[in-house]
This record gives sequence, structure tokens and C-alpha cells, in this order.
Amino acid sequence: MSALRWPSRLWIVRHGESAGNVARDEAHARGADRIALSTRDVDIVLSVHGEEQARTLGMSFATLRPEDRPDVLLASPYARAYETAKLFRASGGAPQDEPICVDERLREKEFGILDGLTISGIATVYPEQAQFRRILGKFYHRPPGGESWCDVIFRLRSLMDTIALHYAGRRVMIVAHQVVVLCLRYVIENLSEEEILAVDREGDVANCSVTEYCFDPAQGRDGKMVLVRYNDVAHFGSEERADVTSEPDRTAGLRG
Repeated sequence: MSALRWPSRLWIVRHGESAGNVARDEAHARGADRIALSTRDVDIVLSVHGEEQARTLGMSFATLRPEDRPDVLLASPYARAYETAKLFRASGGAPQDEPICVDERLREKEFGILDGLTISGIATVYPEQAQFRRILGKFYHRPPGGESWCDVIFRLRSLMDTIALHYAGRRVMIVAHQVVVLCLRYVIENLSEEEILAVDREGDVANCSVTEYCFDPAQGRDGKMVLVRYNDVAHFGSEERADVTSEPDRTAGLRG
């Protein structure tokens, strides 16, 4: 991809803590098979803590020079991601008149028949799917009615083409979900399955963490996007950083 097709800066943010994240943790604490939710995944909103995380992120960007803030905001259509983008903008992270462009290709990974189940729940209710996942690995396993990581990557390649077409040279922020953050790293950095799964094993992508790229024209033949930071939560205090980065990947990625 040539220099004229890349954004100058790209930030990828996971949404703030959601009601689904809280319900997932409660389900694991109870040893339950199902996560107690009464709404569609797309409609799950931020928790009170997640709202505060989004505001904190916005206020941290508000302290930067205008040229170091995003001038394009893209968000998943899921409520928790769109709310994060809105609170980020309202807290000074981006110009107040900057529209939030919703793109369906940034939606959460679809889990099909496994939606709402914990890891133990999958083993109990759909043991054959648990076995398929062990054999194929999370990168290629596609549950009935759902997506594999490869399916997510396929739509994100299309998204990056759109960004190249419409936002070349711009400062772009994407607000989405855990698997989307990881799969965008795979696409942008041209990683292998083994490399991105090694990143995934290091730990969860923290709520309201920042992954950042800058375009470097000196890299490669035509320049490329260079990773500046990954899963960064320095905008939170030390106590918050310890909390958001110590959460292990105890689910199949549901409610990301």
C-alpha cells in the first residue's frame, strides 16, 4: 500500500467495560454455563465504570495538541462501542462537530449458537463444538451461525480498503471490540496465525486501551504503518492499570 493510501495516524480502541463484561465475570464466579443477559449483544451498553473509562480516555486526548488527536472517528454499531466513541468525543478527545461514522464491518465477532455461553457452558451444551475448537483452534473455528477469526479478518481487509480510499493522510480512531483489535493487528502488520495467537495469549485487550500506529515513509519500499503502542492504558491511574490488565482470557471471547 502506497504512502498516499495510509492514514497518518491510526488509533484502535476497545470499548469501555460493558454490562456484558460484568455479567460474564459474575457467571464465571457462580460457575454458571450461561451469561445472564436479557438483551441482544448489539444493544448491551457500558457499565458505569465503562462510561468513566471512556471519559478518562477522552480527557487524556484533550490534553494533546489538536494535531495529535483524531479527526476521523469510526465505531462499531454495537451500543457499547458507539457510546465509548460519544463519551470520548464529549470529553474533548475529538472535535465536537466530528461525526462518528458507524461501520458494520467493525461489529463484534459473531458467536452463533455459542452466544451467551461460558467456556464451561460450551463444553456442557455443545461438547462437539468444544472439540472442534480444540482441533481447529480459535483462528479457524466457526460455530454454526457464527464467525471464525478469518471471517472477521475478511471484513476488516475491506474496511482498511475503505479507510485507504476515504481517509488517506488523516488521523483516524477506530472504536470496536477485542477480536477486532487483534485482527486489525494481523491485517496491518501482516502477521501469521501463530504470531497473532501468541499476542492473544499474552492477555486480554483491556477496556478502553489504545493501540496506535503511525505512518513511516522510510519503512519498506512505499512506507508503512508502524506500531507505536499496543493495549496501552497509561491514561488510567496505577490502580486502574493493574485492574484492567490482569483479567485473564477466561471465555471464548463472548461479549468482547
